[in-house]
Amino acid sequence: MNALFKEFELKKLKIKNRIVMPALVNFNWSDDNGFVTERHVKHYEERAKGEAGIIIVEATAVNKNGRLLPTQLGIWSDEHIEGMKKITTACHKYGTVIMLQIHHGGLNTHPRAAEKAAGPSVDPNKSRSYELSVEEIKNLTRDFIEGAVRAMKAGFDGIEIHGAHMYLLCQFATQLVNKRTDEYGETLEGRLKFAKEIITGIRKETGNDFIISYRLGANAPNLEDGINIAKELEHYGINILHVSHGGMNNPVEIPQNFKYNWIVYSGTEIKKHVNIPVIVVNEIHTPERASWLIENDLADFTAIGRDILTDAEWAKKARLNEEINYCIDCKPRCRRFESSELCPKNRK
Repeated sequence: MNALFKEFELKKLKIKNRIVMPALVNFNWSDDNGFVTERHVKHYEERAKGEAGIIIVEATAVNKNGRLLPTQLGIWSDEHIEGMKKITTACHKYGTVIMLQIHHGGLNTHPRAAEKAAGPSVDPNKSRSYELSVEEIKNLTRDFIEGAVRAMKAGFDGIEIHGAHMYLLCQFATQLVNKRTDEYGETLEGRLKFAKEIITGIRKETGNDFIISYRLGANAPNLEDGINIAKELEHYGINILHVSHGGMNNPVEIPQNFKYNWIVYSGTEIKKHVNIPVIVVNEIHTPERASWLIENDLADFTAIGRDILTDAEWAKKARLNEEINYCIDCKPRCRRFESSELCPKNRK
């Protein structure tokens, strides 16, 4: 498993291994103001101490009216910077690269977070939905840029723009949702104009050494689109692609002998078409499976999600070949969606 613990240089940073803690929301840890709590600080510090190479802090709202839940962390105000600094300071002590995922729920904004849900176009199945005006898109672009600047001021090494899981930027990118006939629709270039303006704006304000990652929905609506979007994003200047799903029930077909699921496969296919590092994610679970992907040049980083929640020392134990406290994949869905305390494998 030497490949999993090989350093990777990105910008001026040396990332100590290829293990990523992806953005995983901690439900109901904050309040309506979106401030960091000591619980957040301890949570991320434990995983930095556990030797994760990169930590991506959970989806954090750039606008209060775009939250996926009323208690989501926020970065829409300068008042959030102080709390975020506590997380970055705690994690940097252990040599971990730390990034903040910036997010807007779009048409999937929680009804208790906002009366109306904004998107590229009206969703005929949602009576609360409405189409954003060009002026509103410009304002949200500024929200994303200002959120990234606040993240930099809080000590983050970079940000990850959430463009997957059928949240706002994913909605703009897919022709299944985006029915606009103006400059923000119709063509691939038009559907990605919003993302492009966010990326170029962040780069202008934060400089060349600040990492910009993008979480991409590979199947929104299909892998061919995912590949084309990835190539455009690279052209816009992002530094890392984090390939996930598009929040749609249309899995990508995979070869019979592929050892992982379609989300991982999508990431490995997209890697063939770009020249920037790619993070793959979803049900990788073990160090052996993670290492195999790196060794065979199918990915540059592997994100370990629920298993790094059930065992903060996943990376350290992988390095030392010690037993890991794996997620048991509760059915019908992960119990952390209700409350982290309900996880039967949660270690206090």
